[in-house]
Amino acid sequence: MAARGAVVALFALFCSGSLALVQTFQMKSIYCKISDSCDCDFKPDIRGLEWDLYRNLYGQHLAQDVVSEAVGDFLQKENPERPLALSFHGASGTGKTLVSSMVGRHLYGTAMSSPYIHQFIPTLHFPRLDQVQHYKLDLRRWVEGNLTSCARSIFIFDEMEKMPPGVIDVLVPFLGPDYVLFQTNYRKAIYIFISTVGEEVINELTLNTRLAGREREDIRLQDLEASISQAVYNNRNSGFYQSQIIPEKLITHFVPFLPLSRRHVERCALRELCQRGECHRKDVVEAVGGAVNYTPQDGQHFSSTGCKSVPAKVNLFL
Repeated sequence: MAARGAVVALFALFCSGSLALVQTFQMKSIYCKISDSCDCDFKPDIRGLEWDLYRNLYGQHLAQDVVSEAVGDFLQKENPERPLALSFHGASGTGKTLVSSMVGRHLYGTAMSSPYIHQFIPTLHFPRLDQVQHYKLDLRRWVEGNLTSCARSIFIFDEMEKMPPGVIDVLVPFLGPDYVLFQTNYRKAIYIFISTVGEEVINELTLNTRLAGREREDIRLQDLEASISQAVYNNRNSGFYQSQIIPEKLITHFVPFLPLSRRHVERCALRELCQRGECHRKDVVEAVGGAVNYTPQDGQHFSSTGCKSVPAKVNLFL
């Protein structure tokens, strides 16, 4: 009987200890959801982001300045008024996806593999036009669930030109200053939208600047931001088509990515070669620069594919 009593006492002690352990984990989980000090593996390296942008992003002075300043200013605020929402616009191969991966790498120490960085691709996650209401419910649940797990979540919406119109409107309350989300500070999140819509406006201004004999660095954000905003709002092929996100001014910045010239393509080729230990192959750099297609066709102004085809062409000439 004494032995049996000892076992019962030991079992009771174990249960009480287990309950305390569970309660401790629960309290820690709740604390991490609502506390300003919960970092969710958050390791911001703003100087590293600035250096990466200026060293490895070519021909994009606007993106370099806007992204580094916007992210830096946002993270300095203990209680931001609203989330940071950046919308990247420009032709394929100009660095939009590269910059989004830089942001992830310098905020979480990894490009896209962090559980707190969430990427949405319309052709994968929202492929059918007749399922918009279903997608809106799913997206709302995904965002709310991830914000509850980590207020510092990063949401990346790629290929917004393929997003069914209407889906993205479910984010309107999340992007504003007055939304209430239980157990988390939703205003600490970062949203990045990536799209080719608006590239015509960007390319035309860049070409006119060059034809006028001025430097591309003379182009300012205010020269393009309003035009891009109108382009995405009025374009039926835009995920922002007629979206309330635009008139309610919930995007922090529309970031233009300018078309790349031959010298930028050659810098991309040199970077690719250096990653392979072949920095000395200047002949390959020149060959790649000459093999890329440029527009307009009456003069070698801008690469029609940016730097997207560079790795394949390096393989060809190496």
